[in-house]
Amino acid sequence: MLPDHPLILDGATGTELETRGVQLCAPLWSTRAILETPDLLRDLHRAYLEAGADLITTNTFRAHARNLHDAELNLPAREIVNRAVAIAIEARDQVNSPARIVGSVAPLEDCYRPDLAPDETTCAHEHERMIRHLLDAGVDHLLIETMGTLREASAAAQAAERLAPDRWSISLLMTHAGPPGRLFSGEPAAPLRPHLVTATAVGVNCIPAPDVRMHLHWWRKQLPGDTRLLAYGNTGQRNADGSWRATRAEDPAWYASLTDHWREAGATIVGGCCGTTPETIRAVAGRWRAIS
Repeated sequence: MLPDHPLILDGATGTELETRGVQLCAPLWSTRAILETPDLLRDLHRAYLEAGADLITTNTFRAHARNLHDAELNLPAREIVNRAVAIAIEARDQVNSPARIVGSVAPLEDCYRPDLAPDETTCAHEHERMIRHLLDAGVDHLLIETMGTLREASAAAQAAERLAPDRWSISLLMTHAGPPGRLFSGEPAAPLRPHLVTATAVGVNCIPAPDVRMHLHWWRKQLPGDTRLLAYGNTGQRNADGSWRATRAEDPAWYASLTDHWREAGATIVGGCCGTTPETIRAVAGRWRAIS
């Protein structure tokens, strides 16, 4: 179980690795750093720890077997996951931090293409395999993240409940416009409620930081009172053509100020998604610890 006090999650991995010179491209994205620049990845984990993160996310966002196959990489997913977890653990031990290692379980296909998500049986099989790899590699907790369809979110949640009933959380990719309560696919999120009652925390990620609050308010009304809320937003917004538009949330102090609203909505676990940096997390951690 996670500690019951407020926790700071780390920030972005992919966009920050790109800033530091790693070439990211589909289908592996940031997973490429596990093989090509492990020292840089370790340094990034360390930077988030030194900024005040209590939770360090493994760089396994594109480490499913299908992603490696698409990249024509002749390595088993288990080996890639083992390396990613080992790098995170090593960074934590170098900093001598009590931080927990959180295993990232990502969508099997493109987060922003919900139509590409496989059927629920396939999702269940492949996510269960990833979860087993992460648990065997030694993660402390599981984070199913950026899930934007009912079938994939429910399949991954049920796999986590079977394998680690007291060690999993989920964050969902919600609509960027319109009323809260809808996944990025356009489907209503309410049918997920029965699958989330055993989750340690439920929340939202990978949406513009100013939009996070309304979705947290909606989820608070849907979940048992002992389910924690988590949130980590983007510093920009993805346009319809896939391009990225930066917003004021690129300013760490302003991003951190938004998390005040998340706290008021019930969030007790906060961090950063695309575009956030160690300085963002330093600002968030400083703000939260000054209050708590």
